[in-house]
Amino acid sequence: MVQGQPIIDVTLDGIETRKNTRFQDKQLGALKLPVYSGDDDISGVIEVRMNKQKKIEHLGIRVELIGRIEILNDQKQSSDFMSMSRELEPQGFLFEDKTYKFQFQKFEKQYESYYGNTVRLRYYLKVYMVRSYGKVQKEVDFAVLIPQPELEEQPQTSLKLEVGIEECLHIDFEYFKSRYHLRDVVTGKVNFYLVKIKIKYMELAVIRKEQYGQGPQQQTDNETLVKYELMDGCPQKGEVIPIRLYLSGVDVTPSVKNVSGKFSVKYILNLILVDEDDRRYFKQQEITIYRKK
Repeated sequence: MVQGQPIIDVTLDGIETRKNTRFQDKQLGALKLPVYSGDDDISGVIEVRMNKQKKIEHLGIRVELIGRIEILNDQKQSSDFMSMSRELEPQGFLFEDKTYKFQFQKFEKQYESYYGNTVRLRYYLKVYMVRSYGKVQKEVDFAVLIPQPELEEQPQTSLKLEVGIEECLHIDFEYFKSRYHLRDVVTGKVNFYLVKIKIKYMELAVIRKEQYGQGPQQQTDNETLVKYELMDGCPQKGEVIPIRLYLSGVDVTPSVKNVSGKFSVKYILNLILVDEDDRRYFKQQEITIYRKK
């Protein structure tokens, strides 16, 4: 009878009382991960079970804490931005199930976890036993969230833009803020000064733009997260249409720029006018989204 491989289990300390967060990953589906931030340590217990074997020869057992950026459709561009390692057992033999305690104190939390369409920034523990013919390993993911109180404290500026088609259309619109927290409300107004085309409706969309790669190899993935109708029917000259869009129901994350030289995540407000001939007129404006303390 062929014996099975040893089994590795990892139990994190304090997991019952630790806050969780959810991510929707394109490949892995819905994820619910424990959250670490600030000066949090990560610690726990690792159990290596013999799985009906009497003796296991190995070349060492280790635990690693890894921060990794994965470019999902080009693994050559993926890389670790952080790695810490602890030896649990030097080369030798196991004759019975063993448990090991581990701790990584106040590990560096440089970037926030991110699970996108083309990019994944993940933190995970990897426990592995090296054997002469390969590895037995177990990975456990967790999340790092980073509040940005400095963005909350800075004074806000409004964003004003104009859309014009000579002698046919002249509007301007204003968003009252340029920075929004994850559960904020986008507010503003649209002023119609000249309307000589028959507008069918107007809508506001939130677009997430993932950019990865460098220089000529840079690629962009655009995803429309939500579309919200601001107006149905043709406006009159002088009409003012209010803008109010709640971000709490939209799958937004903090904006990030050039993370470890690998990727950026931007958010765009796209104001769209559609006329009776289904021609579309639009104006895009980047906004900053941040995590409140």
